[in-house]
Amino acid sequence: MDTQTPRIAVLYATAQGSTREIADFIGADLAGRGACVDVTDFAHAPDPSTVDAVVLGSAVHNRALLPAVADYVHSYRNELAALDVWLFSVGLGPALRGPIGRRIGSRVPARIAAVRDEIVPRDYRAFAGHYERAGVDLPARILFRLLGGTRYGDLRDWTAIRDWTDGIAKALQLRQASTTTIHP
Repeated sequence: MDTQTPRIAVLYATAQGSTREIADFIGADLAGRGACVDVTDFAHAPDPSTVDAVVLGSAVHNRALLPAVADYVHSYRNELAALDVWLFSVGLGPALRGPIGRRIGSRVPARIAAVRDEIVPRDYRAFAGHYERAGVDLPARILFRLLGGTRYGDLRDWTAIRDWTDGIAKALQLRQASTTTIHP
């Protein structure tokens, strides 16, 4: 990374919007610390050789990242190997409580680990997303409760996301955040 303003791409694949909102939050926070940040979906992702660092984010479906992420990582693995890369996922696992839910939620699923290990990011973090009861069938609702799901709605932990972004900023030697506002 050069000593000028760092260029960071925050790329996301979302299904219902939670991942995009987290990516926007991360991008805004890093931009507020002096970085030049481009937040975009994978369909419009820049060539990684044009940036100094990359933050990749994806919704989790069927214990895997969305296909756009795996395709991007596979296509650009050599370029990404030369950069500082962070990876995050957004799914239900981190919101699970109770002995079974915590155990399942703390494990990185094999298909996510395969993508992660292909690029060896500086850090990987799983965040909870949105989980609405509407449209979820009875067996899925029962499983959610059995695994320790305690509530529906916005399950994102904005403080944890901000703390993770602080780590990215420190690694890239960005200035301190001028405000401690946490996303609503």
